[in-house]
Amino acid sequence: MTQPQIAELTDPASGASAKILVSLGFNCFSWRPVLEDGPREMLWSHPDFAGGNERPSGSGIPLLFPFPGRIGKAKYSFGGREYQLEPGDAFGNAIHGFVHKRPWRVVDKQPGKIVGEFQASLDDPSLLDHWPSDFQIRVSYEVRGRELLSDIRFENTGKGPLPCGFGTHTYFRLPLTEGGKVEETLVYAPVAKIWELNDMLDTGRILPIPAGMELDRGAPLAGRQFDTSYTALTPEADGLVHTWLREPKSGRTVTQLFDTSFTQCIVYTPPHREAICVEPYTCLPDSFRLAAAGHKTGLRILEPGEVFETSIPISLS
Repeated sequence: MTQPQIAELTDPASGASAKILVSLGFNCFSWRPVLEDGPREMLWSHPDFAGGNERPSGSGIPLLFPFPGRIGKAKYSFGGREYQLEPGDAFGNAIHGFVHKRPWRVVDKQPGKIVGEFQASLDDPSLLDHWPSDFQIRVSYEVRGRELLSDIRFENTGKGPLPCGFGTHTYFRLPLTEGGKVEETLVYAPVAKIWELNDMLDTGRILPIPAGMELDRGAPLAGRQFDTSYTALTPEADGLVHTWLREPKSGRTVTQLFDTSFTQCIVYTPPHREAICVEPYTCLPDSFRLAAAGHKTGLRILEPGEVFETSIPISLS
């Protein structure tokens, strides 16, 4: 493990702060906006995460690229070639891409903003044996008042087509207020269908949401457990998908916005129940297999030099 490299941000106007573990996936593992009762941590991370020895996808905001979720049996075919990946779960599937568990480089740093970058050919050339083209991903984080703003840009820096998808795996800390109750937290996402899962892989069947697993009404967590692949997302009038968590007594609300390039939303409750993950993905997990079977997956194919850009603002009100 590389010696931990931590970058700290502070908004001079509000005093809000954030911390990014540059040496492990450019993971923003702490965000502390300043409230009426002082600063409050809104992200969950393992107490030892900053030391760089905890599971890279288990804390903060893991950045999932060039594929979010799983690839079945850690292998896939593209362009007439079969590629082998590293298994990463109990079923032998690859999971969550490459960049969340590798060191990044800081390319710009200001008091309240930081920009990090990872490029396969520069930062881990061995990845070029496992993915069809070279790629570069650049992410910025900015703390501004009660907002945590992130801009995401990825580019095909290779000579052939680049299949890719992106997602985040944010661990929102619960409860949202001191003395609040986790199980009373209201959870909202404008989703209308789920993907059927078998051994944590989408089967290709889209199903109605089972009773008790609805999220489009802002229902309380109330003992519910999620590791659920939602789809059929509905944007609001501003063209963005709004998801939120709310403490019902105080009304304190954490809102996450993303555009319609994100076609899927995974919701996950870790066993410790000190957090909930609401994860926007631009494509389905295991997209290569599902696309070959005729499903619309959201997998993007970038041509050499082609760039994709998006953003995910998170705010507290």
